Amino acid sequence: MKLKDIADYVTEKISSDAIDLDSYITTDSLLQNKGGRDKAVNMPPQSCMLTRFKVGDVLVANIRPYLKKVWKADIDGGCNADVLVFRAKSNHSANFLYAVLLQDAFYAYAMKGAKGSKMPRGDKDQIMRYEIPMLSSTEESIGKFIVDINAKIALNREINRNLEAMARQLYDYWFVQFDFPDENGRPYKSSGGKMVWNEKLKREIPEGWKALEIGEILDKYPSTKRFDTSEYLTVGQYPIIDQGESYIVGFTNEEENILFKTPAVVFGDHSTRVKFVATPFGRGADGTQILYSNHPCISIWYLYCAVVALEIPNPGYSRHFKYLKGLPIIAPDSETAKKFSDILNPIFDKWNKIIFENIDLQTQRDELLPLLMNGQVSVTSSEVNCDLSHD
Repeated sequence: MKLKDIADYVTEKISSDAIDLDSYITTDSLLQNKGGRDKAVNMPPQSCMLTRFKVGDVLVANIRPYLKKVWKADIDGGCNADVLVFRAKSNHSANFLYAVLLQDAFYAYAMKGAKGSKMPRGDKDQIMRYEIPMLSSTEESIGKFIVDINAKIALNREINRNLEAMARQLYDYWFVQFDFPDENGRPYKSSGGKMVWNEKLKREIPEGWKALEIGEILDKYPSTKRFDTSEYLTVGQYPIIDQGESYIVGFTNEEENILFKTPAVVFGDHSTRVKFVATPFGRGADGTQILYSNHPCISIWYLYCAVVALEIPNPGYSRHFKYLKGLPIIAPDSETAKKFSDILNPIFDKWNKIIFENIDLQTQRDELLPLLMNGQVSVTSSEVNCDLSHD
């Protein structure tokens, strides 16, 4: 059985004027490593026709298939021509189609027929010849099993988005609005706390606080190996943190090249993305900068929130970090700094545990999927309906 036996390409069109940003999908809004999708940044600059997708269709980015960008649509919408839209044929399961297109083997196959070196594109005819083995379980049981795992992963991601939003809100309330609790537990600035003018910031800040350049408070970090993508392991002891849209791009077991001083803030010198890492890790692609604070009143949690809150323009490729080091950061008093860290510590501890719970789930999914497909393991209805709710 081939992919063309269970699915068709969707060719139906829809005008970009008939959809909104939330229902517009591009190759950039699809996330690497089967991460689903994010909201597109912009609509097409002018009215155009898009491929019309519906709930249950499976969308795959056809540029650089090795990035494994795939999403099962839970809304109707439109996508550009570089996104392939697959729809399950009648009498075939949309969930199973999604499971087929989640396989690492599918993307390895697509790359064999891809054309172009810098931006390879999959061959649509060759893709449809992808072979699917005879199944020992039903399409729906395999599909639902995989979809249930992905639902758990999506729930975990939503929990982490909420945890991070809580941390950012608290930072804004305390260190932008300056309504941290005073000695009586009241909002400092709103309750008449003394404010003094700071020339560096061109604004008032609480009395006793300082403004420093970020470069003044950054601690040095040990140099480590920069891993080539060919060295990434699918499973390993230490994650490799990249500066791109994915949080973790692979693993390594090379202990001598690991940064053991954690947590840390990872800044993308090319992308300006900021990531918080609370576990031993190996450095990722060229351009990742590892940030630590050497100031007693600027914790790593505070540094992360402060850098995330900055609006960094585009001064030029590979110059973002130099620009970042020149920006001002507020150093609060030690008591306020400690209170903030005490609150954020358990938030980021939970956040980090969820990150690695999802890694385990993704690993289990990707290891089980080929076994399900080739009949080495099977699922029953009771297994499909297992409880994947969050503990």
